[in-house]
Amino acid sequence: MILGILRLAAIAAVAVVSPAQAATEIMWWHAMPDELGRQLQKLAADFNASQSEYRIVPSYKGNYTETVTAAIFAFRSRSQPAIVQVNEIATATMMAARGAIYPVFELMRDQSETFSPGAYLPAVTGYHADVAGNMLSFPFNASTPILYYNKELFRAAGLDPEAAPKTWPEIGAAARRLRAAGAVCGFTTSWPSWINVENFSAFHNLPLATRANGFGGLDAELAFNNPLVVRHIGQLAEWQASKAFDYSGRGPTAEPRFQRGECGIFIGSSANRADIIASSKFEVGYGMMPYWPDVQGAPQNTMIGGATLWVLRDRPRPEYAGVAKFFAFLSKSEIQAAWHQNTGYLPVTRAAFELTLTQGFYDRNPGAAISILQMTLKLPTENSKGIRLGSFVLIRDAIEDELEQVFRGGKSAQVALDLAVERGNRLLRQFERANPDR
Repeated sequence: MILGILRLAAIAAVAVVSPAQAATEIMWWHAMPDELGRQLQKLAADFNASQSEYRIVPSYKGNYTETVTAAIFAFRSRSQPAIVQVNEIATATMMAARGAIYPVFELMRDQSETFSPGAYLPAVTGYHADVAGNMLSFPFNASTPILYYNKELFRAAGLDPEAAPKTWPEIGAAARRLRAAGAVCGFTTSWPSWINVENFSAFHNLPLATRANGFGGLDAELAFNNPLVVRHIGQLAEWQASKAFDYSGRGPTAEPRFQRGECGIFIGSSANRADIIASSKFEVGYGMMPYWPDVQGAPQNTMIGGATLWVLRDRPRPEYAGVAKFFAFLSKSEIQAAWHQNTGYLPVTRAAFELTLTQGFYDRNPGAAISILQMTLKLPTENSKGIRLGSFVLIRDAIEDELEQVFRGGKSAQVALDLAVERGNRLLRQFERANPDR
């Protein structure tokens, strides 16, 4: 009798404990704080609720650089996560770590999960695929620069509040009128290199570097010290003198100036849209990146920023089955569409864009489709599909060091860009020597 009761109790205990033990935990290290972090947590929670075999465990590790650095150190001690979020300009660095990464196309093939590059927008596929078109990482949060403007300041300056400036000459003319009407600055931009060198080059179909911006090999050399980029940076410096353009610093530091109503025009990430609407006390207008109208073929298309999800090797085999199922979950059009609509990041799949369109989101939210239209304006070229350059985080720092010299009046645009190219090429050669087998 007692033995039978104990046996029944043991069976009941196993029944209670087994489901919890059966869920394989999968660590996901990411770089998204605040509201974006909450939206990311929701994705994980929704996946966890959709099945009982796997449990995604997100963990915030700081900004992109801090997150990647943490993953590198963790790999050395064999405590790495299965998934890590990595910004787009670190793609070449991740590719160089061949033994550490598990390419997503291989993972999905090995786990028999559907994963088609053709489902993604071409500008997304091109950035994160190898020369054969195989996707190396999973597209997650993608953005591109767009133009924002203050409709109230436009009205005060006698400008049409329903018409965004389309070209750089139009930007200059509008900025001068905004200043004459009392605006603290005509226009400003965030992320100086990303917008005024990298995406500027792509939008005018100019190479940032040889060898298809590095996609063709590690022996690429920087090439952005060309006459058009020199002319553009020189024009910004000229406008800086009158505050028609006003340099606001690196990273996202320009955005608050627009939100406070200081600058009438702001060029920044499309992912800032929701935050700008929430924080600005004026009606916001939207437009595409400007271009120089005398450049044949312009505008081309802009490149993406943001990050993708990389899978790291040397985790227990059951985790990879869960990672593949999680990526399949994230690929669903309704999941992608909700992520796009709730965060402001691009819908990275065609189906998510079409679903968002049929749901009437773009009708209810003017300007939300501009980033997609701009990225898909034309098929990407070797100059506009992305950047595949080693140590590009450091190269971007060198570019912005030199841009600041120009905006302070310390150097000419030509001298500064020549030096940026020289400094950047030294970093490229160091990266090439450190990765002789790639």
